[in-house]
Amino acid sequence: MEISETLQTLYTATVEQDDGTYQITVPDREIATGTITEGETYRVALISTSTSEATDTETTDTIQPTDQKNEQEEYDGPPVEEGEQREVEIENLGDQGDGIAKVERGYVVIVPETDIGDRVTVEMRQVRENVAFADVVDRKPREEV
Repeated sequence: MEISETLQTLYTATVEQDDGTYQITVPDREIATGTITEGETYRVALISTSTSEATDTETTDTIQPTDQKNEQEEYDGPPVEEGEQREVEIENLGDQGDGIAKVERGYVVIVPETDIGDRVTVEMRQVRENVAFADVVDRKPREEV
């Protein structure tokens, strides 16, 4: 999956109908962290995820407005650092076939050359505010079912 250098945010949301229009809710944390600014215009790219692949955390990722101030005070950047190694499980595949894993707070890690269900140790090679790109350093054997 190729991600543009101008990517500002990456999160999961549901398209909802409201009086003949369709809306996507932006999580309050995106405003609280300064990733995007209210009233500005942004280009939006959509990556489809079938409902059967979505988890509960993927479909409800909204912070209540009353928590916005607390979220801003508690936010201390991405939960990973460049060079850090983590064991992750690949949950989905992107449009280009790269694996997608999530760590704390739903933070997305993109891992090439992996498949859904792979458990791999990765090294973070590039960390952005809302997404990291990692390389596989070790693969766990698949468990037989």
